[in-house]
Amino acid sequence: MNEDNLDDVIASLIDDFEEAPSGSAASAPASEAEPEKPVELTERAARQVRKIREKESLGSELFLRVAVEGGGCSGLSYKLGFDIQTDEDVHYMSQDIQIVINPKHLLYLNGILIDYPDGLDARGFTFNNPNASESCGCGSSFAI
Repeated sequence: MNEDNLDDVIASLIDDFEEAPSGSAASAPASEAEPEKPVELTERAARQVRKIREKESLGSELFLRVAVEGGGCSGLSYKLGFDIQTDEDVHYMSQDIQIVINPKHLLYLNGILIDYPDGLDARGFTFNNPNASESCGCGSSFAI
């Protein structure tokens, strides 16, 4: 599935979920309200993000982007990277790291915890996603 197709699928799911009268903002029912911080970083993950930012000499105009894209063994893959904030992005803070997310991706990322274990048995960013119905063995892709 390419990125354009994924955006179409996400947009159609959001359209079905957020039917609202014209001129008013759509809102989710109180039981499905978006948490204040849909994406959380552990202290270890935030420390690694800071190391990468410093090592790459990245400026403060770049934010940590958390996203999904089509692909991977389970259907969707997580994406992390530094990027500029666009007008449609939503902005969050976790562990003093500024995070941007395209609102279309919140359906898939809502409530995710990003960690960075650095032991002998695991190293790299990991994603604990309460929305995932299944995930691959490496934890970098998932299905809903």
